[in-house]
Amino acid sequence: MHIFFLSPEFPRKNAVHGGIGTFLLTFSKKLIENGHQVTVAGINGNSYVDEIIDGVRVVIFPNSKAKLVGWWRNFSKISKFIDKLNKVQPIDIVEGSELSLAFLDKNPAIKYVIRLHGGHHFFAEGEKRGINKWKGFQEVKSFQKADAFVAVSDYVKVHTAKYLSYHGKPIEIINYPISFDKFYPADPKKAVKNRLVFAGTVCEKKGIRQLIEALPLIAKKVPDISLEVYGRDWAFPDGKSYKAFLKETIAPEILKRVRFHGAVSHEQLPGFYEMAEICIFPSHMETQGLVAPEAMAMEKPVIFSQTGPGPETIDNGVNGWLCDPLQPESIANTVLLALEAKDRFPEIGKAARAKALRKFDPDRITQANLDFFKKILQP
Repeated sequence: MHIFFLSPEFPRKNAVHGGIGTFLLTFSKKLIENGHQVTVAGINGNSYVDEIIDGVRVVIFPNSKAKLVGWWRNFSKISKFIDKLNKVQPIDIVEGSELSLAFLDKNPAIKYVIRLHGGHHFFAEGEKRGINKWKGFQEVKSFQKADAFVAVSDYVKVHTAKYLSYHGKPIEIINYPISFDKFYPADPKKAVKNRLVFAGTVCEKKGIRQLIEALPLIAKKVPDISLEVYGRDWAFPDGKSYKAFLKETIAPEILKRVRFHGAVSHEQLPGFYEMAEICIFPSHMETQGLVAPEAMAMEKPVIFSQTGPGPETIDNGVNGWLCDPLQPESIANTVLLALEAKDRFPEIGKAARAKALRKFDPDRITQANLDFFKKILQP
């Protein structure tokens, strides 16, 4: 099969990227190992890129700056590229995220799949904010064009359906794949006592503010508790830094326990997780999220959110813990509960990796995707 992904996020080596980039990197590698062809194309930045990265052809078109019609020109570039490529290297599947098909020209010989990575409607519902009419319109139009859907968790499937119709088209729940070579079983001797590690964008929906507000509550019983934060800063619509907002609104004596390291490459994360006593990700909303299962794969004690896909990922008290991400008191109590169970960390860590292997094994997940693709390609 020739599988074409609509995304500007395929990561270059040692570059910083988000969850979709990580997914594309892991999944594309497995597809190529299984003898399939992969092309990734998207719109980003000011330069044209066309290169082969680990067997994947990655094409990036510069973002049009034209007022009012820039969005149309961007879709046209991708549509023309797909049409041209399909004539010489026939494409079986075109896959994109929620609104990526909105104005794409459809070729009847190709099947178009939307993978639910978390669209505008999904996060608007989760973050209790209004729907942007333009983005909402694009998602509705995109869903109408799709031939099939893949949901990365049961949660994202159910909650997206509250706002958007799947139009009776095939839909399958297939988790993200994780690289179990990259996220190896950690050496417990490298863990730093009472160190919490957070990875993710430094923004409100990732729960970082409530996590920091939980620190003084934890410190009443664990005076040397500390937090290492790895992830890029987020900006408000007016351009103000979220990290600057935290420094203005949280007392300096609390922030003394926190170190912000900024954006780091995906290759560096395992080393940072290894030095954590507990990895903690109290996100308000996720479709699935990769950081928690990646840390679980390293046999680390992990705290995730009891909201969203958290209960699908972690069995509370068995292979990790779940907290209420909106309540600093719940986060603090969960951290203290975990620290009181230090003697169980080896047992919980092994159970965490076993659960991650069951849910996120790349070979099984690749086969599940290929089986689904073959199903929708049948006449």
